[in-house]
Amino acid sequence: MVMKNGYLSGLYIGNALVNFYSTFGKMEDAHQVFDQMPQQDVFSWTSLLLGYTENKEMVRANEIFSKMPLRNEVSWAVMISGFVRGGLYVEALKYFQIMIYDGMVKPNEAIIVSSLSACAHLGALDQGNWINSIIDNNRISRGSNIASALINMYAKCGKVDLASRVFNQTLRRDVLIYTSMITGFSIHGLGNDALLVFNQMLAEDVKPNDVSVLAVLNGCSHSGLVNEGKSIFYIMETKWGIIPKIEHYGCYIDMLSRSGHLESAFETIKKMKMDPDKAIWRALLNGCRIHRDATKAELVINHIGRFYPCIGSSGGEVLISNLYASLGIWEKVEEVRKMMIGSSSSPGCSWIEVNGIMNEFRVGDALHPQMYEIRRELVEILKRLSEEQGYIATTTLVSFDVNEEEKEEAVAWHSEKLAIAFGLMSTPSGSSIRIVKNLRTCEDCHFVLKAISKVFSREIVVRDRTRFHTFTSGKCSCKDYW
Repeated sequence: MVMKNGYLSGLYIGNALVNFYSTFGKMEDAHQVFDQMPQQDVFSWTSLLLGYTENKEMVRANEIFSKMPLRNEVSWAVMISGFVRGGLYVEALKYFQIMIYDGMVKPNEAIIVSSLSACAHLGALDQGNWINSIIDNNRISRGSNIASALINMYAKCGKVDLASRVFNQTLRRDVLIYTSMITGFSIHGLGNDALLVFNQMLAEDVKPNDVSVLAVLNGCSHSGLVNEGKSIFYIMETKWGIIPKIEHYGCYIDMLSRSGHLESAFETIKKMKMDPDKAIWRALLNGCRIHRDATKAELVINHIGRFYPCIGSSGGEVLISNLYASLGIWEKVEEVRKMMIGSSSSPGCSWIEVNGIMNEFRVGDALHPQMYEIRRELVEILKRLSEEQGYIATTTLVSFDVNEEEKEEAVAWHSEKLAIAFGLMSTPSGSSIRIVKNLRTCEDCHFVLKAISKVFSREIVVRDRTRFHTFTSGKCSCKDYW
């Protein structure tokens, strides 16, 4: 009606309509109003841009942005945060670089936080350091959001010492800053440090939230601090008024399972006030795998047989399949694999930053422009590990009834092995190598990375789906407890 009666001649009404339609995801209507407006201002363009990014239509969020006659800090923030929310972290950092080099707009807090988040996801330490220097050079205040983002970035880039430095330099610490530091220590397996910061937070009368408790429980889980974790879990509701969510139960079950308390973990699941989800069953099965408890694994598998459809694509069937494969029960492996048909699963993918450029590798990858040289390098690495460290591929969890040679071939081209071969080729001798992986590191890759750190005298830092591993002189910071 407004368009028919010609009321769009007013900028205010046009902007209101564009914003209204964008807010409710009606982007065709929003764009139609925008096109019929006799004139648009920065608010008009930004409203349309925000609508497309909120609806994750990033190809359209690019067309609009490229046509904008004037870009302010809000439009840049919308664009960069949109990429981050959509998981397009490389693109987010690319646009941040363009904005900085363009020099027309200075970054605000929202832009800085989004860009640091992209660095954290990618493990892009060099770019994270660069953004930190921009904060200092532009005298941007390190408020709670930026300080927390810096702590998170450094921790997830494997530099927990730098994360701790930012934390210690922050005089006014709220629950967000404390939680970021606790999380940083936890993902590095530094449970005692996480507990220390958690207790410091309590001593300073900063009340923990559900994320704080989850973070410290995670630290206890990855460090074997069972008694400490139990104490926190059982007082969180009465002392801090935090009702345990499914995530807290998942972390608690994971802690019990990893430490070998499989019976207690199973009994806790049975007594839960809510239905256990796939993550909880995965944690229990993972504990069975770690402690090679085939009897308990069979009991768990029989108990959750009716849950197969809901376990779905998130790794439950993979764990079950791996358990059967480790026992050599191939008919059961085949049975589980048939159930997995049609379910989506994430392929193994690893990233490594070299000279400020992110390089991506997938399991069995053939797309990297230097893949021929990388594969040749990897073959030589594995040969040297075999000669000097007695390396034999760990193939017990390869879920295929094939011969050993074929199993060794299956584990040889895992994404982190390709990334580490590229890292050894592309970085100076003796320098650290940092890798980010989207899945849990397998036993074979874990052994290989330990051996490489010794044979090639390199520090190797790997962030997998659950935690950090720092390999030095043939040992891992996780103490083979992951």
